[in-house]
This record gives sequence, structure tokens and C-alpha cells, in this order.
Amino acid sequence: MTRSSDARKRPIATSERSGVLYPERLARYQAGWIDPSPAASAMIDQYWHVSWALEDGERLDQPIIDLPAVTVSIEEGEVPAPLVVTGVQCGAWRRTIGGLGRVFAIRLRPAGLAVLSDLTPAQVADATVPLTAELDPRLHAFMQRITAYTDPAERAQAANEAVQRAIAERALTSTGLLANDVLDELRERIHHRTGTTLTERLARSERTIQRACLDTLGHGPKWLSRRIRLQEVALALVTRPTEELAVIAADLGYTDQSHLTNDFRTATGITPNAYRRTTSNLTA
Repeated sequence: MTRSSDARKRPIATSERSGVLYPERLARYQAGWIDPSPAASAMIDQYWHVSWALEDGERLDQPIIDLPAVTVSIEEGEVPAPLVVTGVQCGAWRRTIGGLGRVFAIRLRPAGLAVLSDLTPAQVADATVPLTAELDPRLHAFMQRITAYTDPAERAQAANEAVQRAIAERALTSTGLLANDVLDELRERIHHRTGTTLTERLARSERTIQRACLDTLGHGPKWLSRRIRLQEVALALVTRPTEELAVIAADLGYTDQSHLTNDFRTATGITPNAYRRTTSNLTA
């Protein structure tokens, strides 16, 4: 089954804030982003896809400091299950791959899970679990509509259309849309500090903002901000390999170098300096 698609595809670049901790390994995969349609963008942050073909017996461990989001994926090859749902992770999300395989994934915006699924963020927090009809009939049926297609762009277009049908059946909530705005603002503030608080920027109370984030992602805005900032740390450690950690810490709004080091080590299990040595050895 084929269809035409105008989905915008682009590769995942080693120079962008993807959260991939060893971005040089992207050269071993075919990995890319596909933007959702404007009509689906309140529920879908990004589609991403990856395929790999490794030598017999070769295994690659790929840790990622992913964006705070719930992700659902279609997976083939040496993978956990044909359909998978991954919740918001406190540490680095890890996947060890081998053999032949491919994944098409849908990274949901905060508002998306409540429309597509009856799961709560707490039910899949820090987990990657098979998505079955028993776990969640609604989300499983949504993903089944997309598995009829094989090309990533066709799958993205099928998902765009399925999202619109889902919204017609179950409307976006004001809580979900507020959480979307919060996450957008936190992502923007990494490099464009406004000097205003979230409550001032969004004209909502601190309690309302906190509740929206907890209901949709399972964490408050301060935690979400730290997670997003860690993505930028991972990128800076690779793209600015000789820069002092204190300078990077100051640029990214940390109180000091030790604060950056502690956050990074808590998420990844490795210090920034040890990580730098590892990435330097891999690219030497």
C-alpha cells in the first residue's frame, strides 16, 4: 500500500540538540526527523525514524537524554515488541541494538497522550513496554492504522490523518494545551532568557502550571527545565570539546560547574569529563 506524501524529512544531524549522547554513531544508522502536519502539531512533536544493519555479533549501546515526552513506536528486527510505548525517563533512555532493524516513532506533545490513549504518564514512567490491545485498546488501534504503511513518510502522513480523527472523537484539553505552552517556553528559554517567570509569560498561576505538567508528563516545570538543559549540555560537551566546563555551565544557566556535573552524572551515570574522554576516543 502506497500513498503520496509531502512530509518534510531531514536527517538527524550531529550538531543539533537531539539528546543522542554519542552522535557520531548516527553515521552507522539511517536516522531522520519528519515534521507533523500543522493540523497534528498540537499533539505530535516529531516523527523520527531509524534503521540499522550491523555486523554479525555486533551490538551498539545508544543512550539518549530524550526530551520529556511519551513516545510510541513501530519496531522491526531485534526489538522489544512490534509496538512499543516509552514513558518520560528520569535517567538516560538506553537501547542496545544489533542485527537488522528499524523503528518509526511518534514523539507526543504533552497534550497528545490524553487524546490518543487511556494511559497516564505514571503508568509508563521510566519504562519501555509492549503496546498491546490489552494495555490500551485506543492507542493500540491508533498505531495499527499506521502499520499498514512501510515508508516513514507514508507512516507520518497516515499518523497525521489518524490524529485528526482522534481529535474529532476526543478533544484536546485546556490542561494539555497549557502543558504544550510550558514545554515550548522552557525549550525556548535555554538560549533566550526573558527575565520573566512562567506565570508572567503564560498568565497562569504557578499551581495551575504545576498541575498541567504533572498531569501530562508526570513532572513539574523545574524538573522539565533541567531535563531540557541536559540535552544542551550533552551537545555542548561534544561540539565544544576544549571549553572549560565552568564556561558551559554559566552559558546554560547553572549556578556553577559542580551543579552541571551532578545533574549530568545523575542522568547518565558518567561525569562530563569522563564522557568527553569517551567521545574523544570514539572520534579519534
